[in-house]
Amino acid sequence: MNQFPWLSALWLVPAIGALLVWTVPARRPDLAKAGALVVSLVVAVLAIVVAVRFEPGGAQYQFVESHRWIPSFGAGYTLGVDGIALVLVLLTAVLVPLLLLAGWNDTRDTVVRNGIGGKRPHAYVALILVVEAMVLLAFTALDILLFYVFFEAMLIPMYFLIGGFGRAQDRAARSAAAVKFLLYNLFGGLMMLAAVIGLYILTVDLGVGTFDFREVVALATAGELGASPGLLNALFLGFMFAFAVKAPLWPFHSWLPGAAVEATPASAVLMMAIVDKVGTFAMIRYCLQLFPEASATFAPLIVTLSVIGILYGAIAAIGQTDVMRLIAYTSISHFGFIVLGIFAMTSQSQTGSTLYMVNHGLSTAALFLIAGFLVSRRGSRMIASFGGVRNVAPIAAGTFLVAGLATLSLPGLAPFISEFLVLIGTFPRYGVAAVFAAGALVLSAVYVLWLYQRMMTGPLASGNEEVRDLVPRELVVVAPLVALLIVLGLFPKPALDVIDPAVNHTMTTIGQTDPAPTVPGPVLTGAVVGADPETDTPEQGGESE
Repeated sequence: MNQFPWLSALWLVPAIGALLVWTVPARRPDLAKAGALVVSLVVAVLAIVVAVRFEPGGAQYQFVESHRWIPSFGAGYTLGVDGIALVLVLLTAVLVPLLLLAGWNDTRDTVVRNGIGGKRPHAYVALILVVEAMVLLAFTALDILLFYVFFEAMLIPMYFLIGGFGRAQDRAARSAAAVKFLLYNLFGGLMMLAAVIGLYILTVDLGVGTFDFREVVALATAGELGASPGLLNALFLGFMFAFAVKAPLWPFHSWLPGAAVEATPASAVLMMAIVDKVGTFAMIRYCLQLFPEASATFAPLIVTLSVIGILYGAIAAIGQTDVMRLIAYTSISHFGFIVLGIFAMTSQSQTGSTLYMVNHGLSTAALFLIAGFLVSRRGSRMIASFGGVRNVAPIAAGTFLVAGLATLSLPGLAPFISEFLVLIGTFPRYGVAAVFAAGALVLSAVYVLWLYQRMMTGPLASGNEEVRDLVPRELVVVAPLVALLIVLGLFPKPALDVIDPAVNHTMTTIGQTDPAPTVPGPVLTGAVVGADPETDTPEQGGESE
């Protein structure tokens, strides 16, 4: 009996669902939204089934599907997940239904403003499902060409979500932000395409001619690609540039704040919490494993850029007067932590980075969406327009505080453990970088607590009298995010049990081991008289001191 194609179902369900939603009659927009929500919930159920059936101690890649696609070029439709991909699949599947609920009313005036999708708001929810399908396929692809196609293709629906369904106030600014997003990422993709072709030519010269990720990694780790170090470095940079733009890593970040501000809150979270994770995920899977020696060569430079991004994002956030732009800059800082952990190349730092991808998605989603709810009520993104909001919206203020404290990595909330793992994993190899990165913890406390003080505390500012608290639909969105932040902060073991084996395999593949402690620990062998050094057990006749 053939195995059910779980991974194909994961991306085909939202893809087909998007087509069905698009065909709903224009006079039934609520039916289109409800249909999209049902489709996203089905995807979430499929992702949970895959997670339950996944065996952390089993094969490296599970639920593998492999079919011929373009055999003349050695390209195949090959899917599979490891622990790193699995947690990101779960993040995507959990967030999308919440984003559809959060953006339920985002398209009320779209019929008047836009011509997208035949002047129907159906296109908005359909495009979100298309993005979900492409991201899920990118996370599960085990063919380099297949990954590249959808890595680039997801830019198109995101472009329309930003430019076509963003905030109504300034169409020119919305279009400019969408174009900047598209051009930056397309340019990065072109660099990657050149590197993909170059890598394929190397396999052709070996008589293999394949895009199969596993086969190319086997050639790379065995040193059989037959290319000079300079050429491999150039190919690595082609991949890395594309992923650094997508992530975004400083100094390739400048497209993010504008895109996040001009998009609807739901679309902005879709971009920052899900789409951008494809870039950091690809650094672990493709940069490190295809080019282990080049990754080690450029690691000090990338670590330096990461630390600059951490500090730059935090300092820039402190200086913002726009609440949405402030949160966007915090993401630049957090992505710096993720990239730092990846290229510190220790098991703790890479485990922390992978967990950070998940935790950042949850904390950013909570903070950005709650801020978006308040901005829609107040009609302004300016921090100065708020003040004393907790007096009229205590639940919104309380959940905003929890999300903000998660953003600054307060112990007991999910981002703390991931940030802690990144720092302690980075310190043995890059002590100075770890110290500077830890300094951002102080800066994050400044921008979060100062933001909360200005918006939520004190007497009620003029113009906020009509700001109402979260309604049931919004509570349904926020409550699961806050719950996950608390649960993963107190009990991250289930996620770590899935991530650790995949990280260990990556470390083995790239030929890296954790550095030995530089400070000798206590001598334990003398604690037992007559201990056998091979087994650390007392020899017969020995006795404890």
